[in-house]
Amino acid sequence: MARNVVVTGGGTGIGRTVARRFAAAGERVVIVGRRREVLVRAAAELGPGVTPLVCDLADPDAVEAALETLPARIDVLVNNAGSRETAMGPGPHALLARWRGDFERNVMTAVLLTESVRDRLTPGEGRVVTVSSIAALRGAGSYGAAKAALHAWNHFLAAQLGPSGITANIVAPGTVAGTEFFGPRLDEAEVSRRAGRTLLGRIGDPDDVAAAVYFLASPEAGYITGEILNCNGGELLGR
Repeated sequence: MARNVVVTGGGTGIGRTVARRFAAAGERVVIVGRRREVLVRAAAELGPGVTPLVCDLADPDAVEAALETLPARIDVLVNNAGSRETAMGPGPHALLARWRGDFERNVMTAVLLTESVRDRLTPGEGRVVTVSSIAALRGAGSYGAAKAALHAWNHFLAAQLGPSGITANIVAPGTVAGTEFFGPRLDEAEVSRRAGRTLLGRIGDPDDVAAAVYFLASPEAGYITGEILNCNGGELLGR
C-alpha cells in the first residue's frame, strides 16, 4: 500500500530530490514550502502523486491552517525546510536578527509541524527524518547552533515516539551542490576546495542525501532511532 509522505522544503534542492525519490516508488507525497510558484512547478514536474501545499512553517497560525490539507495519516515526515539568515550588519540588533532568524527557519519549522501532526504519525511504522547539516558538528555560528539544536530535539522526539513504534532520525549532509543554499559562492574554486577536504574527493549532490533519507524512512530501518546519519563523504573527518 502506498504511504503518505510529507516533505518540507520540497520545492527545490534536497527536498525536491527527496520528494522525487518517494514519488518514483509510488508513494503519495505532499511537498510543503513558502513559495507557491516553486511548489506548483515542482509538483507538476514530479508527477500526479505529488501535491503542493503552501505554508510558512515558522508561523504557528499557518501550520494550524495547513492541518486541514495534510493527510489524516502520515507515514513519513521529512523535515527538510531551512535556510541561513542573511542579516549580517554590525551591532546587537543585527546579531539578534541573525540568531533568531536561523533558529526560527531551521528549528521551529521542524518542531511546529512535527508536534502538530504527532497524532497522525502511523503507529508501528511512522518515520520522522530531519535534515540537519555538517555545520551542527563542525560549528558555524548561529546556523550551526540552530542545526545542533535539531540534534538535541531529535533525541527527545525519538524518546517520545519510541513507545508507539515510530522512529526519529537525523541526516546531516556536508557540502551539497545543486541547491539554493550556497548560490554563487559555490564556484569552481570553492567546489575544488571543499572536495579536497573530503575523503572521497568530491562534494555531494541531492541524490546522495535523498538516498540516506529514503533508507531511514524504509521498513528496513525500523530498529534505528535517535541517530545522526552523516552524509558528507568524510568531510567531517577532513584531510
